[in-house]
Amino acid sequence: MNLAHKLRYVLLTTVVWLAYPDNVQAAVVLQYHHISASTPASTSTSPERFAMHLAYLSDHGFDVVPLETLVSRLRSGQPLPDKTVAITFDDGYRSIYDTAFPMLRERGWPFTVFVNSEPHDRKQPSFMTWEQLREMSRHGATIANHTVSHTSLIERDPGQPETAWREWIAGEINTAQQRIEQETGSTVKMLAYPYGEYNEAVLEVADQLGFTGFGQQSGPLADTSDLRVLPRFPFGGSYGDESDFATKVNSLPMPLASGAAAIRREDGAGEQLFDIVFAESGVRPVLRLSFETGFDTGRINCFVSGQGRVPVTVQGSSILVRAERGLGPGRSRYNCTAPSAQAGRYYWYSQLWIVQPSP
Repeated sequence: MNLAHKLRYVLLTTVVWLAYPDNVQAAVVLQYHHISASTPASTSTSPERFAMHLAYLSDHGFDVVPLETLVSRLRSGQPLPDKTVAITFDDGYRSIYDTAFPMLRERGWPFTVFVNSEPHDRKQPSFMTWEQLREMSRHGATIANHTVSHTSLIERDPGQPETAWREWIAGEINTAQQRIEQETGSTVKMLAYPYGEYNEAVLEVADQLGFTGFGQQSGPLADTSDLRVLPRFPFGGSYGDESDFATKVNSLPMPLASGAAAIRREDGAGEQLFDIVFAESGVRPVLRLSFETGFDTGRINCFVSGQGRVPVTVQGSSILVRAERGLGPGRSRYNCTAPSAQAGRYYWYSQLWIVQPSP
């Protein structure tokens, strides 16, 4: 290839790649539990690391906004401004009040705490009191729903009729909402699923009750996101060093094709799956993602929990991702990323699967 041909190739490649698009739909939601060096490592971020996260946001020009602002923009079809972040905490632990709250208050930054009402009612010492939650709400915090008992909503007693199970789910959500409204005055209808676990029935109940749902599958928000289960980037344990944080907070949503067919979950025979929960181990579900025509699917890398990088099958403007080994009990994820035209920024999509063997 001579120089002229090389230059033409580079130009065409650049034009195609830039066309897919580093658009403004790039808001990110951050999720924390404990902000402490003495609580369980897997759900804890040290005060020093949390301070580094906040400094990074400030130093790199991120706008920190209330979570409900992003929900409102998604529901109304408004664009999400680039480099926009919402900060959330799950469970209402005391370390949020003692450590995170002073840091955020000093900066004047809003944040959301998803609380499960039962430990606050019981005055468990590792959780905030209702008075502390009220104080935070007076200084920029939104208090939102994490159910009453923090029991996984997909758990269903053997032999329990589905109607009774759905009523129990609704009760967990509604009772917590009533306590939050009584104690703090917050009426916002946002729900974080305990453990980030959900199935289609849980999503249906939450949606029927008028809630916007949040999981723990990673990725930025997008105009194509399912408002019943919006993504967040969880931090804790080994996650959240400066490099990891920078990659995630600068992530961009995958430029998927428009319409419901952009994301399709299948079994090994190509039949569509309508749920993400399986009753036996060893399953190897398929994730099919379809992109705008011309997007370079060859740049996509996908990873499976506990298995590392797996091959990606390209079919026209779609890719198929499948675990190489069967999924074990519990939560697993397929995470797919691709470099964008902006240095250090990656497209990102994550799919949760849950294996829940029968007792």
